[in-house]
Amino acid sequence: MAKAKKTIRKKITRKKGGRTGLFLICLLALLFAGFFYTLFLRPATNFKGEEVVIIIPDSKTNKTFVKNKIKASIKPAQYTSFLVLAEWFGYWDHIKPGRYVIKKDASIFSFFRKLNGGRQSPITLTINKFRTNKDLSRFVSTKFEFTEAEFQQFILNNDSISPFGITTQTLMTRIIPNTYEIYWNVSPKEFLDRMNKESNDFWTDKRIEKAKELELSKEEIYTIASIVEEETNNNDEKPIIASVYVNRLKKGMNLGADPTIKFALNNFGLKRITLAHINASKSSPYNTYKHKGLPPGPICTASIASIDAVLKGEKTDYLYFCAKEDFSGSHNFAATAEAHFKNAKKYQRALDSLKIH
Repeated sequence: MAKAKKTIRKKITRKKGGRTGLFLICLLALLFAGFFYTLFLRPATNFKGEEVVIIIPDSKTNKTFVKNKIKASIKPAQYTSFLVLAEWFGYWDHIKPGRYVIKKDASIFSFFRKLNGGRQSPITLTINKFRTNKDLSRFVSTKFEFTEAEFQQFILNNDSISPFGITTQTLMTRIIPNTYEIYWNVSPKEFLDRMNKESNDFWTDKRIEKAKELELSKEEIYTIASIVEEETNNNDEKPIIASVYVNRLKKGMNLGADPTIKFALNNFGLKRITLAHINASKSSPYNTYKHKGLPPGPICTASIASIDAVLKGEKTDYLYFCAKEDFSGSHNFAATAEAHFKNAKKYQRALDSLKIH
């Protein structure tokens, strides 16, 4: 009996000891979890606003530069935690350049994962209308790591861009105005790779078939569309204007497009094209009054609406058009030179009345 009681006391003691051990383990786990949360998982950012952008250029991937960038964005108490993670994972030996968006109240752990994994936040790039390669270069160089000079050097070198099937004059045919997401540290070549891919995706089998029906190449369609783009913002009239230029091409007539004179003179503010302007630019291949056929390339980036307006293949007998005298942005169309001259006189008188030269 005494032996049985002794055995029971031992079991109770072991049970109590087991519970105590389990309690200590749980307590230590909670303490560790709290410690881990405090160091790595609690909100660590130290800036106003909803986010901060940390940019690490390729030329400044040194430890000191990156440390200063990080230190300015997080609370002092959490900065040490970042250094611990950086040393633990060997971050300083493989710093990844790029553009990183850090959201307000991000933890050190998520902050570090983003930088250590090179999880960049892309630039949202909206391309609208650009008239010259220089305009395009100036714009994209404000969005990406490369400079305007570096981009110009690349696109003005036919050896660099010939693999894309283009020349410096037809470069714009690969730019489809739209909104894109692209990483900040792309090279000029990588940027053009992306634009070329987007262009190839845009030219679906259906669009290519329509171009063939018009007996025009993709580049020729785009060049006509660029002229249409400069002629009007009225999408309803674009197919009709496009038909005028296609009709003229088929008849072997000069296009006689005023926007090409502005491009040839690099003077886009001209309100009225005169004989003096036409003569001043007569040596330019973009002067469609003096030279038959299409100019050697687009005179601006053409919108999707303008490209599709050309591809629509509107059937008209129009060979001429002129802005309406009410300055509404619409046009008077004509099939004969006689009717066109009457329309043009009305418009010129309206310009004269407002003393627009």
